[in-house]
Amino acid sequence: MQSALSDVAQALLMPGTVGSAAVGQVTGSLVRALRERRQTARALAGCARLADLLEAEPDLDALSFYPHLLAWELAQLPADRKVTPVILLDTFEDTGDRHRDAERLLQRLVWLMPNCFFVISGRNRLQWADDALQGQLDYTGPAAWPGLAPHSGRPARATEQGGARQHLIGDFSETDCDTYLAHRLTQDDQPLIGPDIRAVITQRSHGLPLHLDLAVARFLEIPRTGRTPAPADFDHTFPALIARTLSDLTADERHVLRSASLLDAVDLELATQAAGLAHQAAARRLVERPMITEDPHAIWPYHLHDAIRTALRADDHTEDHWTPADWHRAAERALAALGRQWQDRRSLTPGRTLLVACLRQGLRLARDHHLDALGWLTEAAFAYTDYSVWEHLAPPTRALSPEPPGPDTPADALAELLTAIARRQHEHRERTAERLTAVLDTGLLSGELTELALYYRAKAHKDLGRTDAAAHGMRQVADAHGRLAPRAHRGLANLARIRGDFPTALAAIPTLGWKGRHHRVLAHIRWPHGDIDRAMAAFEAARTEAEQHDAPGERAIAQTLLALVTAFAAPIRAADELALAHQYLAQLDQRATTLYAHVAALIRDAGTDHEVTDRATVLRTEIAVSGLAWLTPLLETALAFHHAVRDAPDDLAATLDRLREATANGDFTYYVDIATAMGGLPQPAGSTVLWLDDAHTVRERWRALVTARQDHLRGTQ
Repeated sequence: MQSALSDVAQALLMPGTVGSAAVGQVTGSLVRALRERRQTARALAGCARLADLLEAEPDLDALSFYPHLLAWELAQLPADRKVTPVILLDTFEDTGDRHRDAERLLQRLVWLMPNCFFVISGRNRLQWADDALQGQLDYTGPAAWPGLAPHSGRPARATEQGGARQHLIGDFSETDCDTYLAHRLTQDDQPLIGPDIRAVITQRSHGLPLHLDLAVARFLEIPRTGRTPAPADFDHTFPALIARTLSDLTADERHVLRSASLLDAVDLELATQAAGLAHQAAARRLVERPMITEDPHAIWPYHLHDAIRTALRADDHTEDHWTPADWHRAAERALAALGRQWQDRRSLTPGRTLLVACLRQGLRLARDHHLDALGWLTEAAFAYTDYSVWEHLAPPTRALSPEPPGPDTPADALAELLTAIARRQHEHRERTAERLTAVLDTGLLSGELTELALYYRAKAHKDLGRTDAAAHGMRQVADAHGRLAPRAHRGLANLARIRGDFPTALAAIPTLGWKGRHHRVLAHIRWPHGDIDRAMAAFEAARTEAEQHDAPGERAIAQTLLALVTAFAAPIRAADELALAHQYLAQLDQRATTLYAHVAALIRDAGTDHEVTDRATVLRTEIAVSGLAWLTPLLETALAFHHAVRDAPDDLAATLDRLREATANGDFTYYVDIATAMGGLPQPAGSTVLWLDDAHTVRERWRALVTARQDHLRGTQ
């Protein structure tokens, strides 16, 4: 019996010999051993890793797999006792190091406990779905972590919803910020932080939760110095914000971050070039950080959080902070990189979106860092004016100044120049002339940009009816023989036509070409002669040429003028032409051209009861407010056409009186000749208009247009 029991004991891994143990004792030990062995066998059958764990040495590596036993134990609970533990791992970025040892242990914990819910929070996204981490962690790639992998194949960003299990908390709204600050510190259920302080903190935070947390800490710290917190104590950034932001970045990533903070938005190439690096790796790692937001549809998709950007530029007291010279060189690199992108991508990105975006960023860079060499900005400025679209460039202003100072750098002067040119669509032309004169007086513009300012000031003088001043400015630009010379020659031709010297205007056309808008100048000469067909053909040619040169602004001008002259002879067709003009104008910002379209609508409706007179009264006010005096004679001529068609001599006489007053300075006097011809009245005495055709032929053409409209209206009744 003892021999048999000894063999059994050996088989059951009990002590090597039973010796002289009593049979009862051996029997009890055997029963216990058999029971424990049976339980062990069941456990081994249900828990696959148990045997390996029992045999392994209990070192740190082995112990890191023991969570599997807890997960298995949880899985054995009866259905009525089932639970899902929630495990929070906060500030996960603190696990980062070169070897990822701590992260490997925590990742095993998550992997081995699939029946638990882990919430992992930190400043950086989890990279476990990246194949590049193979060998650094045990479980990597999208097959291991499909919930962390993006659907597009790109590295998952915390801001994307493609990684369904990885989300950026995001910025707080202003309401959220105020609510958080109001409830963060209370006494007797009342907020300790007053509404004035909360407003300052909210504005400075740009919704960044970390900024709010630091502000609360400062609010608690100030009373220890014997003071009461005031709004001014929070109207700044926090150095700790930058310290925390930069703490887990590599040296190259910090370099790229500072360079990118100079720009409103970047792509990988722009960020890399601004940093002066040869490779994109650091920029690629940086844009995956939550501090960088992404708009995949933007020209430059990556944008640094405003609170971090402001703090980095204002309170960078880290050990490797940049000197002013470092910032200046980085600004030069960023400006040059913007210029290269505009030159390289302008053929791939048609239209003006890229141009305007580059100008906005470039002008701010050049101004804030006093970059005297404007480089590509000069070329971009001329490209901006070529399109005649006039998007608002939103040049930066110094927020700390009660009133923006005058230009004191070349970039300031260029920004003011382009702003004045664009704003003339919304300001009185007198204001435009004043702003351009002021920027010219600074002497900060280069030769070419000086010509640009002179040209648009001359245009403003022309609009104001200052023909002599306009001619002087146009002559200055033409004599410089620069890139604006063709435009200046066009301006001189138009001024000759305005003075009624049509032969001189016509003689200039062969020298104009596309840049001088030769077709449009010719049409402006033909239609006052009543030669509507040839004027229409010239405006159509101008529109076609504008389309060929991808000039949407010029196309809209040509189309609107085509509708205007068509309205005199073919009101039905004019309706279609005017509809197309409005379609073109809807995407632009052209005030004068829009007023042209309204006048064209009056001519189209001339002779009808469509409130033509009342609409003309409204237009007269809009023209006066805009400072576009040169449009007034055209408006009165359109109204004269209406009264002539209606055969209303008294109304026509009143209109002629206003027309004579509007042309008393000698400009547009040919409109008086046209209006009298429309009404069948005698030619004005002492007319100085130099027509291309004899005056009698011109008068007959205009009278014929009136009778044709009368016949048309009788036929439609």
